[in-house]
Amino acid sequence: MDAKPEQGSDAAGRKKVITPQNPARPGSVFDTCSMLRVGLTGGIGSGKTTVAAIFEVLGVPVSFADREARRVMNEDPQLREQIIGAFGPEAYSDGTLNRSWMAAQVFSHPEKLAILNSLVHPATIREGERWMLAQIGVAPYVIREAALIFETRTAGHLDFIIGVHAPTALRIHRTMQRDHSTREEVQQRMRNQIDEEIKMRLCDAVVVNDEQPALLPQVLALHERLLQQAATAVNQL
Repeated sequence: MDAKPEQGSDAAGRKKVITPQNPARPGSVFDTCSMLRVGLTGGIGSGKTTVAAIFEVLGVPVSFADREARRVMNEDPQLREQIIGAFGPEAYSDGTLNRSWMAAQVFSHPEKLAILNSLVHPATIREGERWMLAQIGVAPYVIREAALIFETRTAGHLDFIIGVHAPTALRIHRTMQRDHSTREEVQQRMRNQIDEEIKMRLCDAVVVNDEQPALLPQVLALHERLLQQAATAVNQL
């Protein structure tokens, strides 16, 4: 029999009610603030960065997990030592991460990718938490954009999660154009993420980015929804 979520939690392990008194992590500093912690996720090529940029234009603070990961791999001494210990001194060149060499090591080698992720994800999550703490009092809600919110169990640290969905063929086309990758390379990267349909079912809201419905009205509607929920949280303090 499948294990059932705890009472008051959803299937992703997050609290159903978005209030500062009922956070995903009891006893955190977020108990006494009304700021909502929002996740923004989607598969490779879904266009989540484009959606994040619209939220930024609306004045919402946004952090990007990929950028944080690149920064901590270069700037966190402990993480650098761990990566060198796992992959060798070739992992860094002239003091910075040798990205092309590392990509070659983990591509098509799931076990090596798992090792790298086990080192980088905890450091990136800590960086994201520090960023969120710094945003308290700045805005009613903040967004953390990350491809692997569910895969890394980051969902438990968030109050609301937005998914960005696009058809597989369109995602492959976008990524091939953006990264100058082959179809096979993109498909391999997709296999390292959980199924898109499952990911979207775990989200609280989904933005469709298939170049059919306009993107801006969808984001504006979500923005108003989140502002209302943040206001409700303030009233419950």
